[in-house]
Amino acid sequence: MGLSRLAALHGVATSYSPSPDVTVSVPDDTVIAVLAALGVDAGTPADVRKCLAAAESRSRLLPPTVVVWAGEPLPPALAGLPPGSTVTVEPEPSDLPGHPVGRPPAPLSMRARAAAPAGAVRPPGDGEAGSVPVSGSAPPAPLPGNAAPAPAPADAAMGPAPAPDGGATASVPHAQPRGPEPDAPDALPAWWIPPPHGVHRVHVRTPDNRRATATLVAAPSRLPQPPEGTHGFLVQLYSLLSARSWGMGDLGDLADLAVWAGRSVGSGFVQVNPLHAAVPGKPTDPSPYRPSSRRFPDPVHLHVESIPEYGHVRDRATLDDLRQDAAALSEAVLNKGALIDRDAVWELKRQALELVAQVPLTPGRRADYCDFLAEQGQALEDHALWCALAEVHGPGWHTWPEALRDPRSPGTARARSELLDRVDFHCRLAWLTATQLAAAQRAAEDAGMAVGIVHDLAVGVHPAGADTWSQQEAFAHGMSVGAPPDAFNARGQDWGLPPWRPDVLAATGYAAYRGLLRGLLAHAGALRIDHVMGLFRLWWVPEGRPPTDGTYVAYDAEAMLAVLVLEAHRAGTSVVGEDLGTVAPGVREALARRGVLGTSVLWFERDWEGDGRPLAPEKWRRDCLATATTHDLPSTAARLTGDHVTLRHRLGLLTRSLEEELTADLTDTAEWLALLARLRMLPEGDGDEEAAVRAVHRFLRRTPARMTGVWLPDTVGDRRPQNLPGTWDQYPNWRLPIADAEGHPVTLEEITASPRLHALMEVLRPRKPRTAPPGERRP
Repeated sequence: MGLSRLAALHGVATSYSPSPDVTVSVPDDTVIAVLAALGVDAGTPADVRKCLAAAESRSRLLPPTVVVWAGEPLPPALAGLPPGSTVTVEPEPSDLPGHPVGRPPAPLSMRARAAAPAGAVRPPGDGEAGSVPVSGSAPPAPLPGNAAPAPAPADAAMGPAPAPDGGATASVPHAQPRGPEPDAPDALPAWWIPPPHGVHRVHVRTPDNRRATATLVAAPSRLPQPPEGTHGFLVQLYSLLSARSWGMGDLGDLADLAVWAGRSVGSGFVQVNPLHAAVPGKPTDPSPYRPSSRRFPDPVHLHVESIPEYGHVRDRATLDDLRQDAAALSEAVLNKGALIDRDAVWELKRQALELVAQVPLTPGRRADYCDFLAEQGQALEDHALWCALAEVHGPGWHTWPEALRDPRSPGTARARSELLDRVDFHCRLAWLTATQLAAAQRAAEDAGMAVGIVHDLAVGVHPAGADTWSQQEAFAHGMSVGAPPDAFNARGQDWGLPPWRPDVLAATGYAAYRGLLRGLLAHAGALRIDHVMGLFRLWWVPEGRPPTDGTYVAYDAEAMLAVLVLEAHRAGTSVVGEDLGTVAPGVREALARRGVLGTSVLWFERDWEGDGRPLAPEKWRRDCLATATTHDLPSTAARLTGDHVTLRHRLGLLTRSLEEELTADLTDTAEWLALLARLRMLPEGDGDEEAAVRAVHRFLRRTPARMTGVWLPDTVGDRRPQNLPGTWDQYPNWRLPIADAEGHPVTLEEITASPRLHALMEVLRPRKPRTAPPGERRP
């Protein structure tokens, strides 16, 4: 009982429900190991009693983070303060990256005016109360699942607490002991003057001199939304080779695809895989979902010839040789059956970039680079230093000389000085990549795209990479993120990604999370979040144990969502959450309330609460990205033909006989084809694969979904998945170029000229109203 109580206080679940009628207990040793990763020693009953007594003796006036949503009531943490309490708000600095521009910097201090009504507060220089946009927050919804919220840290010591200089002070009136009820969303206490949108600090002093400090997130109530009826392409960028690629798709190809798609077929977006920096190795892990850093992009995606300094390299002979080698790489992939070799591509690009870096920057380019360095600050310097150290000592920082394992040690400082040129080289690569990302988004917008480039945020990072080295205190070392056993995977999943510690995120005001979002959103039209349920809870697996021995750890979902909405609002971007698989009750509703779009895949959309048949188009949810497949699922052609089943059979991945699997798959597909036929979306009848693919997308277009995504390989009939979960060496995950129905790789130029593609995209074009000829009246 004591261990369960201690676990609940730290957001660690002691049981979970894989289905509504099943509850599974978590082993005690798992709970103890997870608590240890959170800095809580529960190894013995005496330790449990000691930690529990300490946790329960804390007087918590405020949680670590308080969220106020625009136009909504104050949260209980503020509305329920004792009468007569003093509230002091310290706004965040206005010069932070991503902060709104075009107005004078917000003052760093706010004070109540002497003439203001008792308990009121106004920023200095403001006019009437309410001149700042109204904001507030509804009481947070209960946390989904069985995990309890993480505890707040102990409040500051008791005693007099004068308001710090530079704050806005408000006194809670005695006449209003509590805030408005949830059913009165427009009612705010008279003493409350909303701060501007941002991440601030709030200090509270009660009449009996108790005091507390917390992070205050003031966020818009909802995210920006994409236009309704927007369609676009989903593509793994590395797989999209053009005639000019260096062995894999790059940012030049992305910009070209976006311009063509926007201008020629009216697409509103192009969604790509995560472009995060990878961990170098021999070979490099090809998965874009297990990066070294999520904060900075990988320069392997650079289109080298588009760098302005490229044209001024003096050693043209070496550049010509490198381009010939790159052409040979592409030839091998496109015509000789070779797989995409990321390491070979990077070796050629690295040599070319070394030459490019020797060209002096023009004054304007130098100024732009310096601004980039100043804006990125310590985070970029740490990332570049990790890259430089990895060149010398290998990518696994846990095996580096002990002095270098600490990014703040004197030994690391000396290494930074010794490797200054290499650090600058990697900083410059980050800048060059960021400029090409920005160029791709501008090209998409100029081509008329309503959204532009949709970037992808992986759920975590590699344990040996730059992020875990530079932000060691933020990660739960010895833990890995995964998924519990379910109907599709009886053994559960271990993704090999160390999770963020929710307590450290809260204690640091979500600084790492905010920096991550700002970097990704800077050049995005929208953001896709892989496994968006991770904003609420994650399945932690102790190192050396099977995924079945994991447990859920809760995060402050209200704070995670508020920071996401705030940063996306500042960037003017929408957000799509990948919410497939096991989703706790209430999660989709909480996401939808804040404007986070979901992901709906046709084959999974059935009337699960009714007869289990395919869900009619009008019953689909509106706020989602609707698609026929994803990078982890079979292509539409493979699904329709059953090729995906025979592939899994060849690799030994089936849990039933081939005959049973094919029968079940055929039944599933037949139900969908029958619905398409009833809806008159398949006029060609059975047996026409291309027509069936078009019918599937005709169906998606009829749903109310805000966005419709077309898997680019589907446009040319590719049957191969880009990733086959559950495999490693058995299948070439993340290394396949886009291919046609016969399996022959095709280039960007061939894809855009494909009659099959144009016939498919024709079904997604919005229908224009018929215009009557002159003199003829419309009926």
